[in-house]
Amino acid sequence: MKADLATDIRAASEAGFDCLEIWAAKLRDFLRSHTTADLKSLFDEHNIEPYSINSIERINFRDPDGRAALRDECREMCRIASAIACPYVVVVPGQQPPEADRARVIEETASVLDEMSRIAQPYGVGLAFEFLGQTGCSVPHLGLASEIVERVGRPGVGLVIDSFHFYAGGSTIESIESLRPERLFIFHINDAEDLPRSELEDRHRLLPGAGILPLKEIVGALRRIGYDRVASVEIFRPEYWERDPFELARDARAAAASVLGME
Repeated sequence: MKADLATDIRAASEAGFDCLEIWAAKLRDFLRSHTTADLKSLFDEHNIEPYSINSIERINFRDPDGRAALRDECREMCRIASAIACPYVVVVPGQQPPEADRARVIEETASVLDEMSRIAQPYGVGLAFEFLGQTGCSVPHLGLASEIVERVGRPGVGLVIDSFHFYAGGSTIESIESLRPERLFIFHINDAEDLPRSELEDRHRLLPGAGILPLKEIVGALRRIGYDRVASVEIFRPEYWERDPFELARDARAAAASVLGME
């Protein structure tokens, strides 16, 4: 988090990654003094591809002004993604209001995703919907996220499975096995400390293979359904932010490759 976007691109490239998810705040910082053409040239120069812009947050249960701001943000992110040939924008649900039951969550979230997808479609950009397993999130597990995406029924709307959120929210291996692989756009691979699920926070994430998450089982299920897209290392651990980003990128790729059996 302490490196800028240009450093992320160089570090990921030098570590041997094929592509990079762009952190949205870093993107905005970069574009304050550069153009989208500059950004595309930077990716081309380092022989690495942008894979997603991560992320548009709290997409559901907004008031009318918030919904209008969401449409504007979606349009902005999709315009940038299209300009740099980035196929996906990650979108994330918000907290669940006390009065909202499961049916309301599905109705509200599917409606928002449908509207956002209609904005994204002319740009040729897909929306990758990521459930969050932490307490209070309106969409905390894969089964519910999958039901919502299927309700939307648009090819430009798919899923993100993050192994941390998968575990924290109590998702099941069976919920992976019931997926159609074309509905899964991104797999975030990471690990976590040995804590009760309800206590897990992003700061407890670890490099793949360094914690207690059932990564072997998750990866096995993804392979069984024929998932063959990106595995992206995503870790929000402040301890790691103090490290040299080039060294950390190398360690992250090596850890992921080991878990995935790609050494």
